[in-house]
Amino acid sequence: MSIENLTMNPFTKIGKEWALVSAGDAASSNTMTVSWGGVGVLWGVNVVYIFIRESRHTKGFVDNGDTFSLAFLGDEYRQALSYCGSHSGRDGNKWEAAGLTPAEKDGVVYPAEASLVFLCRKMAAVPVNEDSFIDADIQPKWYGDHDMHTMYVGQILDVIEK
Repeated sequence: MSIENLTMNPFTKIGKEWALVSAGDAASSNTMTVSWGGVGVLWGVNVVYIFIRESRHTKGFVDNGDTFSLAFLGDEYRQALSYCGSHSGRDGNKWEAAGLTPAEKDGVVYPAEASLVFLCRKMAAVPVNEDSFIDADIQPKWYGDHDMHTMYVGQILDVIEK
C-alpha cells in the first residue's frame, strides 16, 4: 500500500496494541514485542523508530542486519504478543512457541499473521544512556536495573496491509 493512504493511530497501535519487531533472515530470525516507538519523517524520508533493551536477544539480529520490520497484529494475537514480550528466543523457537509464522519480503522478515507491516532499512542506532535524561524521574523509574535501550531509526521501504 502507499504510505500516504495509512490511517493508523501510532499512539494506539504502538502504545496500547503493541507491535512486533523482527529481524534476521529466512534461516535465522527472532521477533519481540515493543510498546515504545513511533513513525514520522526524519532525514527527508518516512521512518519508524523503536527501542530495544541491551539484554534482548532480538537486538543482536537488528545490530547484525541491515533491515527489520515493525508489524501489527489483530486482537486475536494478543496472547502471542504477550508471549513474545515475556520470553526469549535464546531459549527456543519463539516464532513456533507463539504460534506465528516468519515470512520474508525483499529480505525483510516479518510475521505472516500481521495485518500491517513496515519493512525498514536500518539508518541509525542511538544508544540511550543515563546521561541522556533531563527529567531526573526517568532513570530510576525505567532503568533501575541499568538495562538501557538503543533507539533504532529505520527508513520505511514498503508497507504491507492485509
